[in-house]
Amino acid sequence: MSAEMEEGAMQSQFDVAVVGAGVSGLVCAQALRQQGHSVVVLEKSRGLGGRLATRRLPHAFADHGVRCLQVQGNLSQQLIQTLAARAVIQPWVTAIEEWSPFGISAGLDIQHYGSPNGITAAAKFLSTGLEIYRGQRVQSVAFGSTWELMLEAASGERMPNVRAKALVVAIPAPQALLLLEPLANIGAGLPTDRLPPGDFWAKLRSPTFNACITAIATYPSSLALPAWKALTASQDAEIAWISFDQSKSPGAIDPVLVVQSNAAFAEQHREAEDLSAIGQHLLSRVKELIPQLPSPDLLQVHRWRYAFARNPLAEPYLTAAPLPLVCAGDWCGGRQIESALQSGLAAAAAIAHQLGTSMADSEDSFSELIFSKLLNGIN
Repeated sequence: MSAEMEEGAMQSQFDVAVVGAGVSGLVCAQALRQQGHSVVVLEKSRGLGGRLATRRLPHAFADHGVRCLQVQGNLSQQLIQTLAARAVIQPWVTAIEEWSPFGISAGLDIQHYGSPNGITAAAKFLSTGLEIYRGQRVQSVAFGSTWELMLEAASGERMPNVRAKALVVAIPAPQALLLLEPLANIGAGLPTDRLPPGDFWAKLRSPTFNACITAIATYPSSLALPAWKALTASQDAEIAWISFDQSKSPGAIDPVLVVQSNAAFAEQHREAEDLSAIGQHLLSRVKELIPQLPSPDLLQVHRWRYAFARNPLAEPYLTAAPLPLVCAGDWCGGRQIESALQSGLAAAAAIAHQLGTSMADSEDSFSELIFSKLLNGIN
């Protein structure tokens, strides 16, 4: 064993530990829990959902990661139907218009969904019934006969260290590599019959990511708003998205502007220390559309270092079998919510197999079971 638990530290035992409470991690944990496995989810932040992220503002919410939900495939359709049936989300806009040097043009006729309480409400719903340690950073992992996970408090009170038979790491690949790479070192203590396959480390190192910078600004209710609620800007040199997020919440009065940069702009300012100045610049660009836009009452800026995988893996999860370890996320099999859902379910099936159980024969039947149980409340 390459590392030992701190002497006298509290610890708890589970069948599976899932690192990361994004979409993939939550869906994976739900699938395994509903198969009867004991599962704990470890999340370094206080919130849930990863890029399903919402800022709570005075009298309003702003989605500063995933902008909204739309049907991208079978699983996202089931998720949207489940969330809409519970009034967690509701229809927002259909065609999102496109801003280009030639003006504003109509977009594709696709229904987009938002939540009056912010998109993170979807993640909270997916977390129903799960045991989640929030504000807990996984400091290190080691494997002997079981996994040992050393925790440190990122916020709040430190939770007990964790032992688990199997491990799912559902965070961006560079962060997963940082956590797991010590296991690749000679003398890490892995049993010879549990060494990961030869291409595991190469595959984990291969995905690269685009960054994104999001500016969130609030304005007085007297601001005259345009007819549009959201715009994409695929041809712009700096901006990818503009929206007024108060439009997702019936009854909201004060305008909430969300501006997201494109990858090129975010890469240029990836290490900038003064994010406020970056946010102010993004807002200044919106004045090209809304010349009367005043200085904001409030400005917040968030930098996503791992917003989108540029070159996701082809497979829906990365296995280290025979080591009971699987990596998952929207960087496996794609870069969308649909990919995250597929990855979470596939990772759960792979771990269940290693634990000696099996899941439904098809993605359709098992995903329907998950969403049906969530809709009706998990016992």
